[in-house]
Amino acid sequence: MIPPRIIASPLPHANIPDSLLVPFVFERAAQHPDKIAIMCAASGRRLTYGELQQAIRQVAAGLHARGIRKGDVVGLVSPNIPDFAVVFYAVTVLGAVCSTVNPIATAEEIGAQFADSEAVMLFTIPDLHEKCSAAARLASTVREIVVFGEADGATPYASLFAYGDVPPAVEIDPATDVCALPYSSGTSGIPKGVMLTHRNLVANLVQCEAAGVGISHDDVVIGVLPFFHIYGMVVVMGGALREGATIVSMPRFDLEQFLGAIQTHRVTYMNLVPPIILALAKHPVVGNYDVRSVRTIMSGAAPLSADLADACAARLGCLVRQGYGLTETSPVSHFHPFTGDRVDAGSVGPSVPNTECRLVDADTGADVSPGERGELWIRGPQVMKGYFNKPEATAACMTEDGWFKTGDVAIETDGWYRIVDRVKELIKYKGLQVAPAELEAVLLSNPLIADAAVIPVPDAEAGEIPKAYIVKRGEIDAEQVMAYVAERVSPYKKVRQVEFVEAIPKSPSGKILRRLLRDRERANQSG
Repeated sequence: MIPPRIIASPLPHANIPDSLLVPFVFERAAQHPDKIAIMCAASGRRLTYGELQQAIRQVAAGLHARGIRKGDVVGLVSPNIPDFAVVFYAVTVLGAVCSTVNPIATAEEIGAQFADSEAVMLFTIPDLHEKCSAAARLASTVREIVVFGEADGATPYASLFAYGDVPPAVEIDPATDVCALPYSSGTSGIPKGVMLTHRNLVANLVQCEAAGVGISHDDVVIGVLPFFHIYGMVVVMGGALREGATIVSMPRFDLEQFLGAIQTHRVTYMNLVPPIILALAKHPVVGNYDVRSVRTIMSGAAPLSADLADACAARLGCLVRQGYGLTETSPVSHFHPFTGDRVDAGSVGPSVPNTECRLVDADTGADVSPGERGELWIRGPQVMKGYFNKPEATAACMTEDGWFKTGDVAIETDGWYRIVDRVKELIKYKGLQVAPAELEAVLLSNPLIADAAVIPVPDAEAGEIPKAYIVKRGEIDAEQVMAYVAERVSPYKKVRQVEFVEAIPKSPSGKILRRLLRDRERANQSG
């Protein structure tokens, strides 16, 4: 039997302390208690590092007084506001578990998540109280809803501050005790609770620092990515607070408000997703704002093409690099460093310290050779404990010796990686694999195309053919779209159907929801 080809990180091994999450994040905060830790671009509410730590202690004490104990799950349904950070960290201080959810989710979706996670308390904003109340009726374990403000029948957030600022000491094992339970669909199926321990999140913050993700004490970081999502939760919120930077949080994304916040607060560092980078590169309104303060953009959550990265970098005069990760890896497993001689804008760079990788043929189970496509498997201290109450789902994506099967297809060259597609989303044209992300990158290089997505559609002769959904920027027809791609790819990769749409469906983290497009296509075929 051929042994697996295990690819170690080329970066030096990093020391991961045996620390709980909150003491680690705020390890240096005493050095700058009066500096603004987080401020809301919409309301102006701000918390200094001293005030944030004080609020965390007070809310933890209040939660304990309201009956929250180690292991309890507390739900958080909120946009990005400063008190999101207070609640998230206060819950973990008690050894309890914070489960975050998209605030635009339906009552049924929220209820399903909190029924699955067995949440006992929910936090939300007044505008979402009615929806969360309906959700709580679907999750029988929920016994209390707390609102940031006031709402009929809810516990006011302010009431939690009445119990002093000395929460009880709780014995917590960083390696085994879960602190966060975000939900992910994983490589397939319905959303599942991802059990992330204190050590998982501490390890990933250490790994990001060691890999040169680049947030510094002097940075002003835009908090536009949702904190409920692992990227915003760990890389933005946790990473910026760990470094002593200032976060400018935004409750919702609006391009002009986003640009206004950059201009007003002199934002220097931005964690973004490709759809926002696309707007920065191509939207004419960007020219109306002074964004010269921005020096660094880190992209994640979906593949970023080299052309788009270069276009954004040229327009803003800043560095644009991308990383890669998943909820199940806390999230960062790969990152293109901001420094060094090697620059490959379309690459997610090498794996971060203490992270091993394999690339495996999804059909044969054999490790592929360098330069060949394979499913990316990851092993490291940031890999989740497993899916909550779903041992079969955990076993399906994790091996007994610790490898997490990402479901993403990658190519590795000299220790650097390109994410080229999802295992389940590859198009099989006459037996040949066609990567939708590759075709989408070609389509987005056309100035007459604002956005694009590619899915497989059934074909009697070829098995599957690529179909493109296009959002126009200018006048272009289907024949011109297909001709443009045909000039730039191998014949078997050509786009063979085109449909024009108003918008491409995407998740809050920027991933194209190809499943919705496939469902739409099936409905059209059957209709």
